[in-house]
Amino acid sequence: MKLQQLRYLREIAKQKLNLSKAANALHTSQPGVSRQIQLLEQELGVEIFTRHGKRLTSITQPGLAILETAQRMLQDADNLKKIGNEFNDKESGTFVIATTHTQARYVLPPVIKRFIERHPKIRLSLRQGSPIEISTWVSSGEADLAIATEAIELFDELVMLPCYEWNRCVVVPPRHPLLQLKELTLESIAQYTIITYDFAFTGRSKINQAFESRGLKPNVVLTALDADVIKTYVEIGLGVGILAKMAFDPARDKKLRAIDAAHLFEPSTTRIGICRNSYIRHYIYDFIEMFATHLDTETINRLLRNPEN
Repeated sequence: MKLQQLRYLREIAKQKLNLSKAANALHTSQPGVSRQIQLLEQELGVEIFTRHGKRLTSITQPGLAILETAQRMLQDADNLKKIGNEFNDKESGTFVIATTHTQARYVLPPVIKRFIERHPKIRLSLRQGSPIEISTWVSSGEADLAIATEAIELFDELVMLPCYEWNRCVVVPPRHPLLQLKELTLESIAQYTIITYDFAFTGRSKINQAFESRGLKPNVVLTALDADVIKTYVEIGLGVGILAKMAFDPARDKKLRAIDAAHLFEPSTTRIGICRNSYIRHYIYDFIEMFATHLDTETINRLLRNPEN
């Protein structure tokens, strides 16, 4: 049995049994992938996949157990490399952060600046995507940690580290009627067309829940993946925007006005998601504490051991 065979197995599952896509991702040939999987099945004495001709159609019951074990073995192999790197060269390494646009654009810049100043030899990479995408990247080992508000809890292999709470604001053009109200209400917002986040992003479910609890059906005319797009369309008068308060900067957003809406929506919590049982290098501990000062090394390790506490 070879680690290469286990990597092939993992990639086939990741590509939803598409051998051609798996081979492309692995930079090898499709017949080579098929042959290695067949050799693994012969060695183990069980079929990992059911087949229809040359096409894989499903993972067998023993195949699911083998895949789960293979993923653990590959993670352990990766951990061994990280341990070696930690003790051979503490000041060098790679660090991939998977996060959403809002976090990357509005929250992370000062943290990233401090981190690079402290660890100048670390090759840092930011990957932006939806909460589901970034959680998947961490789960598959393509990223070291995820920073998001939603979706991390959908991945059993990820441990969630709570970082901070935040809420929302309503953005409108200058002289908009909502600016004249003594108190902003959901009913008043619902009188206008609304531009807000795509459902998978940045606490969108909390927005929906708030309107539904009042029996209101907001007219959402446009959804977007990031706050900058939302603000652009508010500027041209397409509607009022609902976005994370952290995403409004009066110095930059001079053509817009923000109205605090924290009293209308339940707060959301931004979390770090990290793979259970992964080896954490010292500079990743540093980054997490820079991002959320209450998450020191002892606290992180305690949460990794007992995520429910």
